[in-house]
Amino acid sequence: MKLYPRQRHRVLQVVTKLLVPFVLMVGLYVQFHGDYGPGGGFQAGVIFGSAFILYGLIFGLQRTREILAPRVLHVMMSLGVLLYAGTGAVTMLLGGNLLDYDALAHDPLHGQHWGLFAIELGVGVTVSAVMISLFYNFASKR
Repeated sequence: MKLYPRQRHRVLQVVTKLLVPFVLMVGLYVQFHGDYGPGGGFQAGVIFGSAFILYGLIFGLQRTREILAPRVLHVMMSLGVLLYAGTGAVTMLLGGNLLDYDALAHDPLHGQHWGLFAIELGVGVTVSAVMISLFYNFASKR
């Protein structure tokens, strides 16, 4: 396997190993506090995906695929869409309209909170998996 110059650069590797956990933590913060402030599922998914893309740029595509296999990304994409659509289906089964979160809990406020949380989580999982999958596809030689 041919290594590119950036993949042999120790400083970049050390900085990336120190930076990736913080980027992932910021992504989780944006995901879980998106309904209280700026952010949400899409922004969190992009931030979360960018951590893996940074790792892939510095350490190589093969090593990144060992950490997060393409098969796992396909499952993540499917589960995110199913979580989004499933939330809408559950609200209709409980007697409300599509994505009417009031039906999800005894109190409409709690229902809104849980509904938004499920929708944003589905969007975040899907967006991060799609971003990483796009990186894998564009970075591979096939």
